[in-house]
Parts: sequence; structure tokens; C-alpha cells
Amino acid sequence: MAERPWVSPEEIREYTDRASVKERSDKKLAVDISRAEQYVINYTHCDFSDSDKYPNIPEPIKTAVILLAEAYAASAVNFGAGGGTYKSESFDDYSYTAAETSFIIENLNLKPLLDDFISPAAKNTVTFRMRKL
Repeated sequence: MAERPWVSPEEIREYTDRASVKERSDKKLAVDISRAEQYVINYTHCDFSDSDKYPNIPEPIKTAVILLAEAYAASAVNFGAGGGTYKSESFDDYSYTAAETSFIIENLNLKPLLDDFISPAAKNTVTFRMRKL
């Protein structure tokens, strides 16, 4: 069974180009990694605990966790505690301001990394078949 966490905070820092993520503490990055791993487990319906099938965590899974953890860390730094970026537009006498408050996971394009590892979800149903004797 592959032990969690699957990646380390150092791997996140090596990957990222964002100074705010590099400065994040190990404890906070550990939470971001845990969230990313839980997303991968829920998406794939697989916890990679079968040591025969997965003696080590596959590289595409590690890559997905790194991408997600970095996005969670950047999102927490940029948008946490009421912060965030604002966009405003004006047209003649009309103006509005909108705040960006989160990132969109679909924009990370994780499907190619994770789709090969999807296990069928348990349906929690009973199938009863009868035949004529």
C-alpha cells in the first residue's frame, strides 16, 4: 500500500513558479496535498491501496496531485481571508465590479492524467436474477 501523502511539500515548491506558494508553510502545504489526494481518490474511485496493482503511486497521479495542491495553495493565498482580485468595467453611466473568488478545477486539465485510473463506482445495489426451472 502506498503511504499518504503521495507527494511532499518540497515537490510542490520545486514545481511551482509562484513565490506565494513557495513561501507557504509545510503544514499548510500538507493540507493542500491532502485535499488534492482526496479529490483524486473521489474522482477515480480508487485509493491506490492495492499493493499488488499499485506498489508505487503512478507518475500521472503524482502529477495530478502536484497540480491540484499548487492550485489549492495559490487559491488560498490569493483569495483567502476576504482577499482576491477584482475586475471592474464601466460603460457610459453603468459600471460593475466582480470578484474572482476561486479557481476552476476543469481548467487544470486533469482528465488525461486521471481517466486511465478510474475504477467503476460501487452501486450499492443488489441484482437478483431468476430463471425458470
